[in-house]
Amino acid sequence: MSNVPSNPSELAQSIADWLIEQGIQGASQETLLQGYCDRLLLVGIPVQRVHVAQRAFHPQFGSIGFDWLRDKGVERELLAHVETPRERWLKSPLYYLLEQDIAEMRERLPIDGEPHRFPFLDELRERGGRDYFAVKVNFGGPRGTLAVDPNNTPEGMVISWTSDAVEGFSDGDLAVLRQSLPPLGLALKSSSNRQMANDVASIYLGADAGARVLSGEIQRGSFESIHAVVWYFDLQGFTKLSEKISGPENIVMLNDYFGAVVSVVEKHGGNVLKFMGDGLLAIFNYEAKANVVDSAINAAIELRKTIGDLNAQRASKGLPVTDFSLALHGGDVLYGNIGGEARLDFTVIGPAVNTSARILSMGSQLERSLIISSNVAESVSAHKDQLVSLGRYMLRGVAEPQELFTLYQGDS
Repeated sequence: MSNVPSNPSELAQSIADWLIEQGIQGASQETLLQGYCDRLLLVGIPVQRVHVAQRAFHPQFGSIGFDWLRDKGVERELLAHVETPRERWLKSPLYYLLEQDIAEMRERLPIDGEPHRFPFLDELRERGGRDYFAVKVNFGGPRGTLAVDPNNTPEGMVISWTSDAVEGFSDGDLAVLRQSLPPLGLALKSSSNRQMANDVASIYLGADAGARVLSGEIQRGSFESIHAVVWYFDLQGFTKLSEKISGPENIVMLNDYFGAVVSVVEKHGGNVLKFMGDGLLAIFNYEAKANVVDSAINAAIELRKTIGDLNAQRASKGLPVTDFSLALHGGDVLYGNIGGEARLDFTVIGPAVNTSARILSMGSQLERSLIISSNVAESVSAHKDQLVSLGRYMLRGVAEPQELFTLYQGDS
């Protein structure tokens, strides 16, 4: 960049070349935006602030925003889904831009001007902003109108540039911004698609399984043998309980309990692989974490308290509550892809998984919410003195008798 071009087209092309190279290399959105803004400054465009917003495909967040400030660099912000749009958003220039059948907007911010119709632009003016330029980009095909629902945007982005130069952006500056926008949008789309794939795979498959799928472990029948503690969870009496409440209440109840379980499992280094009706399957991989048995046991101990607290909260609101059963069993399992040619499940299979299911079914008979197999019990260290044998049993489909244990914790 030592020989800076002089005309807008050459300036825009120099920025575009860098963006395309970075997009091919898989640069992050933060890296792309920081480098892009650095190059705007280098070619003499007086940017004080650049903001980019994109839709986020995530159950918790509706959109993701990036703010670049000349004196601070890039900051990322995730905006949660909300039922009622915030007043600040409804009165923002970007909300107006999205809902109108226009591609861009420009607002001058004179130092002695009247209060602006968009209060946020008054804030920019107080920070020294003198010119505001914003553009929206739709990543899909033609739609017949440029107007979109600001609260349910299609895939695309909005970007705004603020200048603190006295005269704002020149015509040449705006030409560079417009001409460099397509490669910027393409690079950001590539990066966001990769992030989207990571998020979706992690959410639907679990962090570890999702990462394995994205790394290329997608062939049907491809498995890895791992040694793991299988964590089999089930809600007690859920079928009868669900018959007494409405469908939406069922969903809320399941989400409450599953949310608590997933949080505990992931906190202690486990991976939730699948939900099965009112139960779930998780594993604690020996290769991924030291003291994996103690981690699985600690997760079970914390789950007792977490479910107890959740039940107290739900009961205080007059909502139905239930208890749980949990089985822990260790062994070698096959971890990978199983299913049809066009529909696969990334999960674990093997005798250890089947034995875990049989142990779980003993919960009601033994009247214990937590049952631990002998091969897990013998590896416990932190809570060994709390293990209590429940006896030896022949389990259906399991050749050898199994000694089962629970964990004594006083009144609980």
